[in-house]
Amino acid sequence: MTIRFNPPSGWPQRGRAFNHGVVAPPGRTLHITGQVAWDGDGKLIGEGDCEAQMRQSFDNVSSILAAVGGRLEDIVSLTIFFLDRADLPAIQRVRAEKFTPDAAPASILIQTPGLVVPELLVELVPIAVIPEGRYHDPDRNPLKTNVLPNKPNL
Repeated sequence: MTIRFNPPSGWPQRGRAFNHGVVAPPGRTLHITGQVAWDGDGKLIGEGDCEAQMRQSFDNVSSILAAVGGRLEDIVSLTIFFLDRADLPAIQRVRAEKFTPDAAPASILIQTPGLVVPELLVELVPIAVIPEGRYHDPDRNPLKTNVLPNKPNL
């Protein structure tokens, strides 16, 4: 069982979806590459809209988790890179929709001057632990190769 806690000496959460400490349960650790607001065809979802980009990024994370039997609640650590401090309310709003306070991961927000392409406003980098009872190997089909048109091959 995942143990999430906030020691008395920790600063208050003030309604934000994070916990100061998360002790991961036994299971399979899944490191997920940074997820941005590209759909399965490499199309940007939510150009200029951080909230829409957060939602697409979380959809991408959910899809990766589901491929091995995972759920958002299995995320034990979440790093969020973002460009503009003005987007923090949208970031926090979407994060609060995705995690209840008792199931929120340890989190870090990092403001950065840019991401891999200029249109991206936010990137999520989660680590999850999938319980053995739910874990299953991902589909072994060859990986689909996405080369984005007019974008650097990332």
